[in-house]
Amino acid sequence: MPLREQLEAMLAEDPTDQFLRYGLALELDKIGVHQRSLELMSELQRESYVPAFFMAGQQLTRLERIGEARAVLREGIAAADRIGNTHAAGEMREFLTSLGQFP
Repeated sequence: MPLREQLEAMLAEDPTDQFLRYGLALELDKIGVHQRSLELMSELQRESYVPAFFMAGQQLTRLERIGEARAVLREGIAAADRIGNTHAAGEMREFLTSLGQFP
């Protein structure tokens, strides 16, 4: 069974599992189902799941949606700072810097 189907089956049993939803979003990105992947990342971001901000920023960058990537990364840095995740905040700051601060 493909990984996407495995993740979807596990999520059917526990649709609130953040790690499974994150894994599914990553898999969807990998197979080119970008809109659904970004929707899942957005849901996770609303729940302050910090890794979703960084991965969404990277995905948006690959899709050449740089302005959106910058906005997501800024939100992610703030979310990481709120919970004291200095490592994640630092990674996102570094990536944001690589994109340039301005549109």
